[in-house]
Amino acid sequence: MISIADLQRRIDAGDLSADAALAQSLEATNAQEKTIGAFVCHDSNARAQTAGPLRGIAVGIKDIMDTTDFPTEMGSPIYRGYRSRGDAAVVMLLKQAGATIVGKTTTTAFASSDPTPTLNPHNHGHTPGGSSSGSAAAVGAGMIPLALGTQTGGSVIRPASFCGTAAIKPSYRLLPTVGVKCYSWTLDTVGLFASGVDDVARGLAAMTGRPELLLPSDLPTPRIGVVTQDFADAPEAAGAEALQMAAKAAERAGAAVRTLHVPEIIAEAWRIHPVVQEFEAHQALAWEYRENYDALAPNLRGRLDESKGETPAAYDAAIAVASRARHALAKLFDEVDVILTLSAPGGAPKGLGSTGDPRYNRLWTLMGVPCVNVPTLIAEGNLPVGVTVIARYGADAQALAAARFVEQALNHG
Repeated sequence: MISIADLQRRIDAGDLSADAALAQSLEATNAQEKTIGAFVCHDSNARAQTAGPLRGIAVGIKDIMDTTDFPTEMGSPIYRGYRSRGDAAVVMLLKQAGATIVGKTTTTAFASSDPTPTLNPHNHGHTPGGSSSGSAAAVGAGMIPLALGTQTGGSVIRPASFCGTAAIKPSYRLLPTVGVKCYSWTLDTVGLFASGVDDVARGLAAMTGRPELLLPSDLPTPRIGVVTQDFADAPEAAGAEALQMAAKAAERAGAAVRTLHVPEIIAEAWRIHPVVQEFEAHQALAWEYRENYDALAPNLRGRLDESKGETPAAYDAAIAVASRARHALAKLFDEVDVILTLSAPGGAPKGLGSTGDPRYNRLWTLMGVPCVNVPTLIAEGNLPVGVTVIARYGADAQALAAARFVEQALNHG
């Protein structure tokens, strides 16, 4: 994979020009795209900007985010050829930081559940995950050093786990969703994929203008609470092994690690996540569902059909549960600095009939807390498996620092 940190160091030292850095990504993309299928469209002649912390950094944008330079088709024939008149806010943040947008990456239709043709870069017989399929695959294949995705259930963390990349789903609304196709306004969160945790931190710091997100030279030793999410059923052997491996590595590195039991209201929040998601989706996709029903992707159409009887009362009750759960989760962070949990049940499922199960991600999306995927092991079939480091709401710098601590502990393991 291509490291942002490495490129920045070489560019700053004068050993590599921004144009040459960008050319590496364009060459890698041209070499692999026909096989992986990570992009809807890309510009092989893109030019680097000359200023900004992300100069020379090629970025892929999930194709539900508006871009003036490329169509925004949202994985659906309903929007084939559609062009917005302005860039999404996060796209402008990247451009202002000096990054070069090189193309639009594949997404399941409206960031829901219908798989794309994109292949897992580590095993072409398996899914890269979704809905941010192309962004995860493009970074995991070493085509580009940075890509944007979105998460409503598990659409950043899960494909990052499957494709062996680092990723962050930041605290809710740290990154704006203006100009991003909405599925659920309570849940939708823009996230980043990159080679390692330091790279993710550099990308997020540059976009937000928050230098405090950059990793310190001396990482603090975290107090870690391991949450197995028993309420979401047992993981596969590879998922359980990854969580155990990361916990043991962190403990050997000096972290205080213990199992953390969550109160029932948090498990209840996990159960009501779909109520919030699908109730809001019916409003966010009302035009598409009513006026373009037959053109909707089949899995999405089926989900909307099944949930169309959901009542405002049920939605209001679910929102109340989520609010109580957020308060309960905040109290847990009085006991630990971060939570360590599963990123996915195991390695990426075989075939392209599914993007995988988001059951270990959706709670944390509903809670709005920062989540960082740390690649942890390679399972049978050369399939990566990661773990998730989670901090309290707004503590994105702490989540990144603790994730880097775990990453280094695993590397030195």
